[in-house]
Amino acid sequence: MFQTRFTILLMLALSFLQGRLAAQGPGGDAGEYVILSAQYGTERSHVDVTNRLKELASADLQFRMGNRSFGVDPDPGAVKTLRIYARGPNGQEQMFEYREGSVIDGAQFRGWGRGEWGNERWSGNWNGGDAGMYVILSAQYGTRRRHVDVTDRLKELARADLQFRMGNRSFGVDPDRGHVKTLRIYARGPNGREQMFEYREGSVVDGTQFRGWGRGEWGNGNDRWSGRWEGEERERGRDRERQR
Repeated sequence: MFQTRFTILLMLALSFLQGRLAAQGPGGDAGEYVILSAQYGTERSHVDVTNRLKELASADLQFRMGNRSFGVDPDPGAVKTLRIYARGPNGQEQMFEYREGSVIDGAQFRGWGRGEWGNERWSGNWNGGDAGMYVILSAQYGTRRRHVDVTDRLKELARADLQFRMGNRSFGVDPDRGHVKTLRIYARGPNGREQMFEYREGSVVDGTQFRGWGRGEWGNGNDRWSGRWEGEERERGRDRERQR
């Protein structure tokens, strides 16, 4: 009787230990990010290595990455990078970049060792989900007569969500009480011209058209805003109308 109980307890203990080891090993499922795609190379020349990464992941939780790992050199003479595109816990796409020769750690990715990923849709942008056409210069919230700079606060909101409904609570300020406010995002377009995007209080702001939205790589003073509430292009149009 005692021997039977001992055997049962031993089997339960071994089963528990195996479960713990599986959770901590390459097949663990503790990561926060679900991989969508893996691309290796440079911006001008890169290849899909999602399936090959699954093979590498099934063998090791960590490995040093390079041309030999993927069996290809998509851009000879240039330093390559591995870019892993994943879906975060907030549903937003995020890109993880590893320079050629660096060590990849799969601990942060869900189902790493089992290869239970790569089945969801990827945006298809080498620069990640933040590959919009417009670079933000500044963000102003309020009315023509009274508005405040909310560029830094917009960065915080952008890091949390690709889309959000905007209002006084979003920015923690009501610059002109009793009046309907607007958010005006001033950006530089692919043609180099400044363009203004306007969102009425209570509307949804969508960051897909802005470059580096989720990473906050904008509004750093490297690209100057005209400083006009109406927007540079609108002011130029009105000046031309006045001259006629």
